[in-house]
Amino acid sequence: MRIVQILVAAMVAGLVVVPQVAAAPQADWVGPLSTRGRYVVDAQGQRFKLKSGNWHGASGTWTGSGDVNDPANHHAGEKADQMPLGLTRTSMDTIIDGFAELGLNSIRLPFSNQMIHDTTPVTSPVDQHLRGRTPLQVYDAVVQRLTERGFAVILNNHTTTSRWCCGVDGNERWNTSQTVQQWENDWLFMARRYASNKRVVGVDLYNEVRRTVWDDPNWGWGNQHDWQRASQLLGDRILTEASKDLLIIVEGINWTGIPVDGFPHGRPTLEPARNLSHTLIDSGKLVYSAHFYGYTGPNHTGATGVGETSDPRYQDLSPEQLREVLYRQAFFVAAESGKHFTAPVWISEFGVGGRGNNDPKSRAWFERFVDYLVETDADFAYWPLVGFHTNKQGNGWGLLHWDAAGRRIGLHDGDDWRAAAWNRLVNAPAKPAVSAKRWSMLTLDHGDFQQSRTVRNDWDSGARKAVCPDGQWLIGLSHTGNRGLCTESAVATGHQVIRDETYVDMDWASGYTKLQCPADHHVVGYSVRGAAVSSVLCGRSPRALGKTGRTVWFDRQDNRASSGGGEFAHGHYKGQCADDEYIAGVAYTGRIGSSRTPDALLCRRTVTS
Repeated sequence: MRIVQILVAAMVAGLVVVPQVAAAPQADWVGPLSTRGRYVVDAQGQRFKLKSGNWHGASGTWTGSGDVNDPANHHAGEKADQMPLGLTRTSMDTIIDGFAELGLNSIRLPFSNQMIHDTTPVTSPVDQHLRGRTPLQVYDAVVQRLTERGFAVILNNHTTTSRWCCGVDGNERWNTSQTVQQWENDWLFMARRYASNKRVVGVDLYNEVRRTVWDDPNWGWGNQHDWQRASQLLGDRILTEASKDLLIIVEGINWTGIPVDGFPHGRPTLEPARNLSHTLIDSGKLVYSAHFYGYTGPNHTGATGVGETSDPRYQDLSPEQLREVLYRQAFFVAAESGKHFTAPVWISEFGVGGRGNNDPKSRAWFERFVDYLVETDADFAYWPLVGFHTNKQGNGWGLLHWDAAGRRIGLHDGDDWRAAAWNRLVNAPAKPAVSAKRWSMLTLDHGDFQQSRTVRNDWDSGARKAVCPDGQWLIGLSHTGNRGLCTESAVATGHQVIRDETYVDMDWASGYTKLQCPADHHVVGYSVRGAAVSSVLCGRSPRALGKTGRTVWFDRQDNRASSGGGEFAHGHYKGQCADDEYIAGVAYTGRIGSSRTPDALLCRRTVTS
């Protein structure tokens, strides 16, 4: 959840009320889920706003001291055999009743890779039918019961080893305590395990990617620390090898740099996605994620006593400063429509201490953050849902917590100051999903990028190949940088590789080599050798296309007839056809010794003329 040195103390006080059984949340919704622009939608195309909470424990937890001033009580909980928290104190259905009472419709369910492989039977659940099962089998039972009760479940690879997150502990990256192959294999195993359950709706690939002692994660460098590339490759593998129904959830980078004054450091979060986003093989499956806590900050891990003394925390910012930072770090992804990065943003962790928390800064932060979630109609997941208490003291962050006798204190069971803000959040009206044109980025930075299910062959051997997702065609190219932009079209068939001027029907780029598609075909992919154009891939349109066209030159400046898709090749000249045009050809300088980078596009009207 964050750098482990910093946790916030809280206390629990209030009344004990036995809850009545609550109704299932939105029990009539139909999975699987997908995305439409910035919205998550169900199988019928209706908005499904993720009103979620985190039910942690299967990834590892520990018991705090019981002292309300001990910051470890933010995470308090008995060592619970790698099970979702609370099962050692009350029944599974009682806990799920509490989730329904809170107004949730979805649960983020963390696990560790260690949990998957641990065959030690658990002995301590209250529910007799869970005793003697392995941790994974308990996880199975929890997933099954949650989905039977109407909740959507999102699987979250929270840690590699079963311990509390998130310090310098071997769990900083997806591959710090295990190989990339093991991480991918475990995810394929989990995705296949629940593939038939359409209310298991998503996979949250890794929690809070951050710096180790020696190195940083990065976004797009192509090495073993590249989180953007690792999540892209695994997302595609899950969709093609395990289940095409799942949402692929990618969290931004949580921390880079040495957190000491005078050294570069900070929380990149989702900012890198503005210039380099994900394009999954199945459009409409990407969700971005970010975490925010008041005690952390844009350049503050939340740690105390180890530097960062000049870096403000989020709770130190003015309302105006907070809004600017939140937008810049994450919320722009959903707020800016019609961009290559536009997607739902799920704030999959946020929280604060409840009863006993008299800190005005943290309380004001929570109120302001909830207001911003309401204002932006954001998808969210509170951390944590379940905690423990002893004599009404313990984990004040949990919205529901139980003592050793199974007596509950819930958010609405008395004097928890968060109740009004929570009600405001969970009852805020959700805007209906609206139609949104999809835009996708192609990049050949580090190898082939063929995002099509129908085109997976080596159609230009020795060259790096990029292909738009099925149902999209190429609409823009960069002069250098090997970037492309795709947008929605009809699904093409009869793909054809073009390496010469066989189909050129007019001299639309005099003196340049022209690669042109046959009639009623459009460009869906391109290949390069180094920076040099090698070929284009054309797909046959299911309907007749127009033949009236124009030449768009972009070798000396940007030349974009449409701003759709946004800045898809930052720092490079770009050419882009209009929204009612398609790319029929690409021209490049063919002279000996030239760079052979793309210089012009043949843009033709989509309607016949």
